[in-house]
Amino acid sequence: MAVVSCLSLVSLYGTFLRRSLTASGLSEQSTDVDEHTTIHFWGPKPPAAGDNKRKPSLLLLHGFGPHGVWQWRQQVAFFAPYFDVYVPDLVFFGDSTTNSSERSEIFQAQAIGKLMENLGVSKYSVVGTSYGGFVTYRMAEMWPERVERVVIASSGVNMKPKDNGELLKRAKVEKIEELMLPRTAAQLRTLMRLAASARVYVPDFFLNDVIDKLYGENRKEKMELLKGLALGKHDPPIVSPLPQKVLIVWGEEDNIFLLEKAKELQEMLGENASLEVMKKASHVPQIEQPKNFNKILYKFLCAS
Repeated sequence: MAVVSCLSLVSLYGTFLRRSLTASGLSEQSTDVDEHTTIHFWGPKPPAAGDNKRKPSLLLLHGFGPHGVWQWRQQVAFFAPYFDVYVPDLVFFGDSTTNSSERSEIFQAQAIGKLMENLGVSKYSVVGTSYGGFVTYRMAEMWPERVERVVIASSGVNMKPKDNGELLKRAKVEKIEELMLPRTAAQLRTLMRLAASARVYVPDFFLNDVIDKLYGENRKEKMELLKGLALGKHDPPIVSPLPQKVLIVWGEEDNIFLLEKAKELQEMLGENASLEVMKKASHVPQIEQPKNFNKILYKFLCAS
């Protein structure tokens, strides 16, 4: 047991992730986007002097949980040959931080927008999953001249106040942080049950390692992020159509944001929005069915 307690499988997998992204041509970077906020991200290495050959840019925004690269590894490997891929950690995830008191998804969108501007990336497509989809919607709304194509995956941008209560009932918990910020192996199992369609037994020692390494930091600030969402506080929801082409991707068995939310969101976003429902997938289709997910995104992002 002493060997198990000293060996962190999560840390070992983190090393594998970093090597995987490096092999895809990305490098780990960090930059101050303003006097308050620092964003950590993985992105293409700065071009050599005189090298003006750049691929189109693709921004991947993670959901509420393990930070960027943990949710997008297989997408980075697939899309790096075709795009300059950027995978930031949203504020208070990973090594991204701020001393600002702002906590809304609008603030997150502004921080990532400043990141891309500081990097000299004037146009890019954005893919956001779950919480990252909230940020994606705000970026597309604020900067239609910068954001080209939009993918909102497994993200109840159109959620209503009552949806949180219904989610708590499905999870059989009293507070949203018990689900989204698990402290115990049992709480993490509940989140996994709702977020993934496959039922695989995972031992407590591994789940506790996940909680320690991936959920333990900035808990207070992350709870403030949950409470600071501007979207989801109105009934009916305040969601306007976007001028960009929008792809909504949803797992048919999603128990965090039910499939009916995807169909409603498509109507609210207007004629530029299309919906792709993935069968036998739940809240994290990019992890559950990466090949199919990548194929769907490639067809949309690379359409002439």
